[in-house]
Amino acid sequence: MIVLQIDFPSSGPFGTQMTEAFTALAQDIQQEAGLIWKIWTENEEEHTAGGIYLFNDEALARQYLDKHTARLQSFGIQDIRSKVFTVNEALSAINGFSLA
Repeated sequence: MIVLQIDFPSSGPFGTQMTEAFTALAQDIQQEAGLIWKIWTENEEEHTAGGIYLFNDEALARQYLDKHTARLQSFGIQDIRSKVFTVNEALSAINGFSLA
């Protein structure tokens, strides 16, 4: 499994307004090939937003990263940061990780 981490500068919206503004986008993202889940992240104090994604395939995670980076850039967002990690499932399970 692959974890994709993306964050970027954001002036908002945050909280409830973010939920209202991006529900349709969340529903669209859920249809991405290989995506298991996404955690939406936001930090109003630091003016950042992003997400943590779990994919079942690295190629699909990188494909999504390219697509989402282009989408963010089309919104005028720059300084997009991303990292791709392989999950150590055995150690993660000790600390509560589960797909159940």
